[in-house]
Order: sequence, then C-alpha cells, then structure tokens
Amino acid sequence: MRKLFQIAFMCCAAVFCTSAFAASDHGSAEEAKALVQKVIASMKANGREKTIAEINDMQSTRFRDRDLYVTINDMSMKNLAHGANAKMQGKDLIDLKDADGKPFMRERLDLVKSKGKGWQDYKFVNPVTKQIEPKSMYFEKYEDLIINCGIYK
Repeated sequence: MRKLFQIAFMCCAAVFCTSAFAASDHGSAEEAKALVQKVIASMKANGREKTIAEINDMQSTRFRDRDLYVTINDMSMKNLAHGANAKMQGKDLIDLKDADGKPFMRERLDLVKSKGKGWQDYKFVNPVTKQIEPKSMYFEKYEDLIINCGIYK
C-alpha cells in the first residue's frame, strides 16, 4: 500500500512539474499588465523617446519577457515601438486585420477612446512559435499614446 501511495505521489508531482514548466514559457495576464505599467513608469522617469528607443532595440530585454513584448501606438494607430518585430516600427497599422479578418487595430482604438484601458481578443502570430494563436492584448492610454502588451492563449 505504501509503495502504491509513493507511485501515485510521484505521478502527481511529475504532472504538476510538467504543467508548471509549460506555463512558465508563457507570460500571464498580470505580467502583461505589469509590463505596460513598467513602460508608463519609465516614460515618466526617463521620457518617451528613451523608453521608445529601448523597446525598439531588439537587443534590450527590459521590456520583453518570454512571449511578452510591448508595442506603442499613437492615436492614429501608427506604431512607434514594437518589441518583437522591428519591421512593424513606424508603420501605419490602422487597417491591420487578424487571421479572421477582424480589424483589431480599429477596434482597439475605439476601446481606448471609450474605456482608456482594458483587454482585447484577436488572433496574431506568436513570435516564439511562429504560429497564429488566440491573443489577449492589454492596452492602456498614456497621454496621447497607447501602450500594449498581450498574452498568447
């Protein structure tokens, strides 16, 4: 009986450790929100230009964590900073659509104007897996900027 209990315990521990390890590969909603607030704090302390430059520096990891990265848009949805894809920096993204044809950038702009901050769901390419995955983006308006960080589900 004792041997059976030990085996059952080891199996449960293995399942727990495996799921905890897999979960650690992905950022959480709380971590995404905290990263947005870290960017806002940096802008207040160091200025916009320095913070944006650091996010755009693909060698910097201050505003990146596993599959979490920050993007910044102005109120016309021009991308000012993209922590995972330098090709997106400086692009007008207002007409960008997800894999299902959802105009998610227009939707986000409407949400920012009506709520100031919150969550938005759509599909996007995960820079880690290179696959289109469901994503939830946390956004927060700071002055005339939109600071974003999302989680892949």
